[in-house]
Amino acid sequence: MRSAPADAVLPERPGRGCPLDYRYRPADIAAAPALQAEHTYVIGGLYGNVEALRAIEAMRDAEAAQGRAVELVFNGDAHWFDADASDFARIAATLEAHFACRGNVEAELARGPAEAGCGCAYPEFVDDAVVQRSNRIIERLYRTAQGLASHLDQLGRLARHLHLRIGGVDVGVVHGDAWSLAGWSFSQEALRAAQQAGWPAGAQSLREAWAQSGARVLCSSHSCLPAAVELALDGRPAVLMNNGAAGMPNFRGSHFGLITRLSSSPQAPPGSLYGAMLDGLRIDAMPVHYDHAAWCERFLRNWPPGSDAHASYWSRIKRGPDYSVCDALFGAFARKPDHAVTSVARAARPRS
Repeated sequence: MRSAPADAVLPERPGRGCPLDYRYRPADIAAAPALQAEHTYVIGGLYGNVEALRAIEAMRDAEAAQGRAVELVFNGDAHWFDADASDFARIAATLEAHFACRGNVEAELARGPAEAGCGCAYPEFVDDAVVQRSNRIIERLYRTAQGLASHLDQLGRLARHLHLRIGGVDVGVVHGDAWSLAGWSFSQEALRAAQQAGWPAGAQSLREAWAQSGARVLCSSHSCLPAAVELALDGRPAVLMNNGAAGMPNFRGSHFGLITRLSSSPQAPPGSLYGAMLDGLRIDAMPVHYDHAAWCERFLRNWPPGSDAHASYWSRIKRGPDYSVCDALFGAFARKPDHAVTSVARAARPRS
């Protein structure tokens, strides 16, 4: 389940490995200065979807009208489909205005063309054609970014991880996992293998991540499908929230993105798909209901049929992945499916 150690020999194929400067230790998260907040959206995998960004800002503004000041925290791959220069500049300016850490996309844009390709560190179960298309997508995105040098400089300054403190609870925010910004240890594939090995024994690496980072909550995104885990750590609950993608559908038959909401207010927010309480911290997976038709039109202008992004992502954008809400739930989340989870899971079934 754990990513390769920092001194490992990485694969040389672009898109399969990642540079050594992606690596860090869970203890580095604990050592980072804690950013204080009361209400936060953790936004991973926006993927250049400016319609999703507008929807998230509207969600934030609606909470402000209720007296809750929500901090936006971006944890990587905010860029991807934004090959249009104005869209890229809009996303980049938003990152500069809020708390953000880099994903592999931001890291490789700041680095420039390199042997790492997209930097995704794709596992072997991902088809080579997908990897090659991703490498070409980052090349095209870099050509857009070259005309926006000041934004590229800012991407290079983003941290590899963040440390939040919300309602007295420590939260580690990463793009990949607790060892690498492109790590896959928090992917649903790795968690499913750990679950099959038997909770809690199969989750030893996850327990190490919680313990060594000092975080009771870990937020991730890189693997592109959501996963939620709640397990006991030394008799106290700890939570992993991988939000999947803020800028793409995450569930079968759906058209909404997903973010993680963290709040010191104990009330479950309207629309929460699933959530948990941890020492007064409310943790929820929140749908991002962006303008789907407008996003499809914008996407197709930049990535028409025959393009790399269209080949890799259009089916998911139109119909969602072959994945349900219940598939995303692990640990105690899976034992506590509330009404919201059950109803969404039914709605996500393919229509005849």
